[in-house]
Amino acid sequence: MLTTVVAFIIALGVLIVVHELGHYSVARWCGVKVLRFSVGFGRPLVRRIHGADRTEWVIGAIPLGGYVKMLDEREDDVAPEDLPRAFNRQSVWKRIAIVAAGPIANFLLAIVLYWGLFMHGIPGMKPVIAEPPAGSIAAAAGFKGGDTLRAVAGEPVVQWQDARWRLLREGVDRAAVDVDVVDAGGREVLRRLDLSGITTAQLEENFLGYVGLVVAQPKFEPVIGRIVGGGVAERAGLLAGDRVLAVDGRTIDDWEGLVKAIRSSPGKPLEIEVDRDGRAAPTVRLVPEPSEEGGQVIGKVGIGPKVDPAQVERMMVDVRHGPVESLGEAVAKTWSTSVLSLQMLGKMLIGQVSLKNLSGPITIADYAGQSVQVGWLAYLTFIALISISLGVLNLLPIPMLDGGHLMYYAFEVVVRRPVSERAMAIGQQVGMGVLFVLMAFAIFNDIHRLIGG
Repeated sequence: MLTTVVAFIIALGVLIVVHELGHYSVARWCGVKVLRFSVGFGRPLVRRIHGADRTEWVIGAIPLGGYVKMLDEREDDVAPEDLPRAFNRQSVWKRIAIVAAGPIANFLLAIVLYWGLFMHGIPGMKPVIAEPPAGSIAAAAGFKGGDTLRAVAGEPVVQWQDARWRLLREGVDRAAVDVDVVDAGGREVLRRLDLSGITTAQLEENFLGYVGLVVAQPKFEPVIGRIVGGGVAERAGLLAGDRVLAVDGRTIDDWEGLVKAIRSSPGKPLEIEVDRDGRAAPTVRLVPEPSEEGGQVIGKVGIGPKVDPAQVERMMVDVRHGPVESLGEAVAKTWSTSVLSLQMLGKMLIGQVSLKNLSGPITIADYAGQSVQVGWLAYLTFIALISISLGVLNLLPIPMLDGGHLMYYAFEVVVRRPVSERAMAIGQQVGMGVLFVLMAFAIFNDIHRLIGG
């Protein structure tokens, strides 16, 4: 819990500071006087005054955002000598630049992070698939276990996460997609995957599981490497290091066989025969805990395999580029992620994607904690992804967001007069209502995920 909270605060702090620094830097460049730079809302916990303009630098009690307050005649009296430095006195193009600078700063942060990650090298699973289940979309398309994915819709893939990302993008469009593969015999084959029948529920749950494309896993021996504290296995008396010999009399040869036996028996008692320290231990009786996954109820007992690092290493591939190529990859990654985010939002509006996909602060904090425990590369990737999401969200044409202000300024450019104060006041109320509804959905989804595990 402490790790999650600290990781969330650091990530959120970085994103807010970068966003507001975008506004602040361009405002100063345009000659606008900045009165306050605040990270967080509510009562100031820390307050310092610096610079010739006596700008307040504040850390607020509620760390879920921030703002840059600029001199503005619409909000307060302005001394005659400061009028040229008031935000409302600037040209519409300067105001557009100042407002757009926040989201742009978030996109630039993502590009910089991805640039560094691509130069350092990003480890990931090779895009080799396991045998698709009979009757699945992948099986119908001719995919076989051991196929290595090389390109999806003409875009090369090197790691499994690249393939997942591009397949998800095609799944959102419900289109048939061409996938270039190298089969187990080394032959290059083009397979067509028909995703037109994917339902909204399938897209939201275990999408690739429904399709039948699952990354091939290393073949581990049926030896327990870790036990979840307080889980079914620990309560039943299983120990790390136990080798599972049989389940209900059926011989278990590898970890995958053990997983299948447990997953297929939710709520049903199982007799587990184990070898402990080279000799047979008393048979363990346990009942797998039912858990919903991908629309199905499966059994879980809270164990993990003993991992052979050499086996895992053979399934991994490291993606690394030079400085120039990394910059291009970083820009492309940021662009494609932004486009997919907008596509998902658009499909939410027309009902093709459920609002269940909205996430709030609880889910973001959970992902922050999970990613930092995986490692700093995963954590930086997480920050880049959330930075893009923040940039996209702030560009939406909703009053109170940066995109809402840009919408007003676009109107001003077209009709050559600013939006009326009354229209802006009404827009603020509408924007507040929209944001409240979105936040309510996001927090409801957070709580539902938390309760549902």
